[in-house]
Amino acid sequence: MKFYKETEFKETPIGKIPKKWKITNLGSIAKIYAGNTAPQDEKYFKNGKYPFIRVQHLTVLQEQKYPIKYDLINEYAVSDLKLKKFKKGSIIFPKSGESIRLEKRAILKEDSYVVNHLAVVEPFHENIDNLFLFYYLCTVKTSNYLLKTTMPSLNLSTISNFLVPLPPIKEQQTIAEILSTVDKAIQRTDEIIAKTERLKKALMNELLMGRIRVREEKGKPVFYRETEFQETEIGKIPREWKTVKLKEILILRNGKRPTLSEKGWIPVYGANGIMGYTTDFLIDNDYTIVIGRVGASGEVHLVQGKIWVSDNALYSEKFNSSKVFMPFLYYLLKDKKLGRFAHKTTHPIITQSFLNNLPIQLPSLAEQRIIADILLTIDGAIELYCKEKNTLGRLKKGLMDVLLTGKIRVVED
Repeated sequence: MKFYKETEFKETPIGKIPKKWKITNLGSIAKIYAGNTAPQDEKYFKNGKYPFIRVQHLTVLQEQKYPIKYDLINEYAVSDLKLKKFKKGSIIFPKSGESIRLEKRAILKEDSYVVNHLAVVEPFHENIDNLFLFYYLCTVKTSNYLLKTTMPSLNLSTISNFLVPLPPIKEQQTIAEILSTVDKAIQRTDEIIAKTERLKKALMNELLMGRIRVREEKGKPVFYRETEFQETEIGKIPREWKTVKLKEILILRNGKRPTLSEKGWIPVYGANGIMGYTTDFLIDNDYTIVIGRVGASGEVHLVQGKIWVSDNALYSEKFNSSKVFMPFLYYLLKDKKLGRFAHKTTHPIITQSFLNNLPIQLPSLAEQRIIADILLTIDGAIELYCKEKNTLGRLKKGLMDVLLTGKIRVVED
């Protein structure tokens, strides 16, 4: 496989493309369909076995998150409603509704029935590669072609007139192979992230309730199963652990309305996390726990150093370092899902009084540190994988920009 920079271009309605590339409209190389009216009666889903694809399935199809939980319809739906089945490999995207603006595209992984809010593209011409066409359609802003109606929509005629570049078929296949390889790498990274997050969730549940204990031997954590428990208001915890009220180990304060600044460098934390920057700080501690008070109430953040905290959040002004290791407390509070305790008002709110009296379980300080170190290590791995995924995403975007426009050409050796 060889890459080279193209030097000879021609102007077209879709921009500059190589002189030797052709251009055509979508309708001349593919059949364009609207999907089916969705079955409504429950009888059409009883013992269903045929996939019925709706708009909400686009994301999992596009990101290839398996298994995909389709709606399944039965043979009575197909025959009674005269539904059309679309071939595996067909390209689908929204043609009506606000979802058009999301610019989602996907490929059917199996023969399926599709809802009428989606357009279906079935390539039929020998000079077009299905996967190349999919990647090219991912670059077409369908929202630029919307009809001026109350509900955003595209008609099939408009879709048929989308212009498509046609490199030589071998080049199309090579471009599609390159982009597909990057997509597979993104998918593998997604799977690793999902598995690591499941591991973290399972470990948190066991370690934070003491069902699995951990101690350090020769500098390494050793896990063992606990057998002796005590009953508490929190539930069963190891006999040697203690329960305390949150106010016994830290002092909570309400945040204050910030003055955001474009020149600021100190993060301002609100209920949802960083909401901007300022030039002054409210607290400067080794560790500060920030808890959403209004809106995203119960959300928990662990921060180090200088920060400002908005008035829609609470923060730990002081903590007792002889009793609690703050990263451990951060994971413990995350695991308690504090949002479920918020008062259900127009804007859900969690009160300082409630948090002060929240009972929590505390192992020894040494065990707290080991548990927190384990969970911090897992979080660090997840962060690295997320960075890798973002890097792959940028690589894919860059490759699409140069390969699908012919700025960089690719040929087989």
